[in-house]
Amino acid sequence: MPYITNTDEQRRQMLAEIGLTTEGLFGDVPAGLRCRGVNLPEGMGEQEVRGKLAEIAAKNHINVTSFLGGGFYDHFIPSVVYSVLGRSEFYTAYTPYQPEVSQGTLQAIFEFQSLICRLTEMEASNASMYDGGTALYEAMMMALRITGRNKIIIDDSVNPIYRVMMHSYTRNLHIDLVETNNHQGLANRESILKSLDSGVAAVVLQNPNFFGSIDDFTDIAQAAHEKGALLIVSCYPISLGILKTPGAMGADIVTGEGQSLGLPMSFGGPYLGFMATRKKYVRNLPGRIVGETVDSAGRRGFVLTLQTREQHIRRDKATSNICSNEALCALAATVYLTLLGKEGLRETAQLCADKASYAYQRLTAIPGVKPHFPAKWVFNEMVLDLPHDAADVIGRLIEKGFAAGFPLSRYYKDMDNSILIAVTEKRTKQQIGMLAEELEAIL
Repeated sequence: MPYITNTDEQRRQMLAEIGLTTEGLFGDVPAGLRCRGVNLPEGMGEQEVRGKLAEIAAKNHINVTSFLGGGFYDHFIPSVVYSVLGRSEFYTAYTPYQPEVSQGTLQAIFEFQSLICRLTEMEASNASMYDGGTALYEAMMMALRITGRNKIIIDDSVNPIYRVMMHSYTRNLHIDLVETNNHQGLANRESILKSLDSGVAAVVLQNPNFFGSIDDFTDIAQAAHEKGALLIVSCYPISLGILKTPGAMGADIVTGEGQSLGLPMSFGGPYLGFMATRKKYVRNLPGRIVGETVDSAGRRGFVLTLQTREQHIRRDKATSNICSNEALCALAATVYLTLLGKEGLRETAQLCADKASYAYQRLTAIPGVKPHFPAKWVFNEMVLDLPHDAADVIGRLIEKGFAAGFPLSRYYKDMDNSILIAVTEKRTKQQIGMLAEELEAIL
């Protein structure tokens, strides 16, 4: 069929058939917001463009030492990660539908799934979640399908960004989303157990939670299973180098944000959600799963399997409408974890925990700075109370070259003076000391 171009006269005729004009199509847009044309400057040569862009980029605060966390972390990324990602064999995110020409990509995805299973101590993993928040939503929907129930319990110590996403996705669904208030920075067991009944599909928790506190959900998993409900745990993958795994706690579905596994913060993406579960629930996993097989000659091979997506044969019975392929981000995580190995991951996690402990001691020694929650185990984040508004102090520290943390008043009531500070293996003793000195001077 030839390509057809409509002239202005043809467009007017088509609009006239339905009783509209071109102006009528945009009647709901206020006149002041309508674009009457694009006034672009004259084109520039490559040298001029580079100079102009460098001038714009110089306005950014790029030399800022980051103590930001809240689900996204400034970890060291070995250069080998970028070297592998940049290879032309991998440098496309298109889905490897044809296994006969996609064995390298398929094997990379298979290895990613295997690594996630080992990391979380679960039995099956997929490789197609957008980020930690959407992965947690998909886990919730998976629990609803498995149990046939419509009630979800989620503690507010779970990342508030994820909770906003879950409320947004379920706004028009018949789901009873019950939020419990944390108890001194930990999951509120009393409220959770009180809400746990025969209508609950799953309990959703996070470890370490949004406040950085470490918990063990073995008791909650047991209580949920006794009521026929599932336990969903969102986790920080780096922490699993030293912490008890969700699988060991009895979790049924595990999700998390994979940004910390070799992906830069990048102003918010692209990121990588991971998701793992028990083998008995594998047919309810959304997205893609790569399986290992043999070809007609008995040689090892890899194929896409269990693609319960809506554009495939499952259609209305699909588990999810996730379509984008996150293979390049998953490859970054695969290379990162392979480079570190078991001991390297343990060492990185221990460095994060040790440096956070040092930062806690330095910062709480400042007059007026106190821990918000009672002393307890934390991984690499902590909540501190300042004698002044946290957002104002953070703004002043930016001017001193420190992205000092996250103001918790944005998501939690009565926490105007509370700040969430994260420390990764990249932060040096000197940087932590300089932050403490600048904070004390401001206070």
